[in-house]
Amino acid sequence: MNIVFMGTPDIAVKSLEAIIADGHNVQAVYTKADAPKGRKMVLTPSDVKVCALEHNLTVYTPSTFKDEAEVERLKALNPDLIVVVAYGKLLPKSVLDIPKYGCVNVHGSILPKWRGAAPIQWTVLSGDEYGGVTTMYMNEGLDTGDIILTRKVKVGENETSGQLFDRLCVDGAELLSETIRQIQAGTAPRTVQNNDEATYASMLSKEISEIDFTKPNKEVHNKVRGLSPWPSAQSKLFGKRVKIIETRLSSKSGKAGKVVSVNPLTVACGEGSVEIVTLQPEGKRAMASSDYLKGHNIEIGTAFGE
Repeated sequence: MNIVFMGTPDIAVKSLEAIIADGHNVQAVYTKADAPKGRKMVLTPSDVKVCALEHNLTVYTPSTFKDEAEVERLKALNPDLIVVVAYGKLLPKSVLDIPKYGCVNVHGSILPKWRGAAPIQWTVLSGDEYGGVTTMYMNEGLDTGDIILTRKVKVGENETSGQLFDRLCVDGAELLSETIRQIQAGTAPRTVQNNDEATYASMLSKEISEIDFTKPNKEVHNKVRGLSPWPSAQSKLFGKRVKIIETRLSSKSGKAGKVVSVNPLTVACGEGSVEIVTLQPEGKRAMASSDYLKGHNIEIGTAFGE
């Protein structure tokens, strides 16, 4: 099958590699333009572009499809299918109508739950028992197209967004392979989404990083898991910012935000408490809380958040 692939971050790489491994003809890869990264702001290609160039594929990085010339170039490829995985751009109808079999998207949730930019993170932030991936036919809405296939996975109690990302990259690529096989065979199902069940996964920002220890320990724990690896849950300790990287649920009780144990380091919440396994002091590397305690005098009653 002649396929045009559109994607940008690392989560899309496995899907591109699956298409190549399945023997399809990847006519072109569309991705976001090189962007400055790191402290030195070095211009860096996307993960998908790196993968595409390694496989000697043609790469395009248009800023928009409002340019008629870009749409015409895509039309000239005459693809059977366009596959989109975390591309980062909405496709206009002029693009959606080009391929013979339509445009297919791989999305990191069980739709219609968690439409939007950060479905995997919000799955974890909300403490959902299950997450997953969905393939769907794209339309002009935001993740509103008809569902093709889904794969459901159980989310671990201590699993972070980053860890779930890694799992769903693989699951998504496998589901995409099966989706394309069924489209080729003419057996792919098509299920309309129930908009009444839809929820929205907004883009993450550092503004939601602050931990509120008056919340139940499960909510605090889910925030830590959901914001790992970025932007990381944060609090204050001795008046300085500290990232809370990893926690575990604990049944110990006390005044919210106060240390109730130093072996292991445990902070009380509105209900129960959380054991802080890993933290990162301001300007320092991440470290085990046991190592942090060796150089800092934390006692029972020490306050986080002040």
